Parts: sequence; C-alpha cells; structure tokens
Amino acid sequence: MRFETPLVPARLIRRYKRFLADCTLEDGREVTAHCANPGSMMGLAEPGERIWLEPNDNPKKKLKYGWRLVDHENGHFTGVDTSVPNKALRAALEAGEIPELAAYDTIRPEVKYGENSRIDFLLTQPGLPDAYVEVKSVTLSRQPGLAEFPDSVTARGTKHLGELAAMAAQGHRAIMLYLVQRTDCDQFTLAVDIDPAYAAAFQAAQIQGVERLVYGTRISPEGVWVQTTRFTD
Repeated sequence: MRFETPLVPARLIRRYKRFLADCTLEDGREVTAHCANPGSMMGLAEPGERIWLEPNDNPKKKLKYGWRLVDHENGHFTGVDTSVPNKALRAALEAGEIPELAAYDTIRPEVKYGENSRIDFLLTQPGLPDAYVEVKSVTLSRQPGLAEFPDSVTARGTKHLGELAAMAAQGHRAIMLYLVQRTDCDQFTLAVDIDPAYAAAFQAAQIQGVERLVYGTRISPEGVWVQTTRFTD
C-alpha cells in the first residue's frame, strides 16, 4: 500500500487529546497533524522523535497533515496509523499473498456480524467455510525484537474475540490476524500485564477454534506492505 501523497519529515513536539500531534517541519514551521491512533502509543510519542507526515489538500479536512510513521533513525520504522493495516492487508489478500487465506476469491470488508459489530474482512469461496478475519495493528515493543499487543486496555478488542469465538462455534473459520507495524521485531506475544482480560479472552477464543495469524510489514516513507515474516512466541 503506497501512501497517496509523498510524506514529509518532521520532529514531534507533543501528542495530546489522543488524536492531535504538534510537530516541527524541516523548514521550522510548526503544524498540527491528525494522529489516527486511539491507543497509548507507548514508546512512540516522545518529544523530539523523528516522524513522517502525509500532507493533504482536502478542503473537508481541518488538519492538513496526518502522522503516519515513527522513524527510529536506525533504519527501522513503526507505522502509527491504525487504518493502514486494513488497507495493506486488503491488497495482500487480493493478490493471494496470505497463504492461509489464498483459497478465497471473494473479499468483503466491513461486514456486519455479532452484536452491532463489523468484521474487518469476510472471505467466501464455494466449498469452503466462510472466513471471518479481524485485524489488529501491533506497534508496542518493550523488549528488543519483541512486538506486543495491546498497548492499552481494549474492551473493544475483547468483545471482538468473543464474537470471533461465536463464529467458530457456528462452523465458520474465525481468524485473529495481528499485523506488526514495526520493522524491528520478529517475535510476538500478548501484553498480559497491560490487559489480562484480553489475554484471557484470547485463550478462551483459541479453545473455541479461533485461529491466530501474525504477519510483519515492510515499511518506508513510500508505503506499508505485508510480508510473510514468521513471528514466534
């Protein structure tokens, strides 16, 4: 998935009210960017960090920049926009690049299911059970090489696990897909200390037949692409 507009580098001044970030562009101008991330962004919102913003000239948008990446300045990046994983994964699904799901030809995003919820992707194919795919963006890393989810308590995420378990109980495939938006990690685990309820719900969902997939990404200021990196616990 390529960014629609070339990104520009900046330095973070501060992130506040969850969805706002004051930044300094390279020419010294200070701008406010939209931060499309409701999580804590633990370790990713420190003042002075080098970041990448996507400009826009959409008159319907109040803010003319969107925060897309953290540049760790060591060759690695983290994607902080939580809308990107679904876009990147859809491109990968349509290209048949996810081996576990490559047999499905019909890909429908944002389909209503469960209790007032929408599944990120519903995959269908004659002769196969329907596949309900929920996607989570993973950006937390507290130990070198180890990605963790979630970075804050997520009641919504826990609800999704219960609804996936219900789909599995009905004979469908139910997949929890964690997309690691960091290029410096090759292992994955649940952050049990941050949200014990989510971890317990995940274990219960697996017993019910919910599958877990963990994929990595290739990230640069040009875009974000799913790659078949094998993640271990």
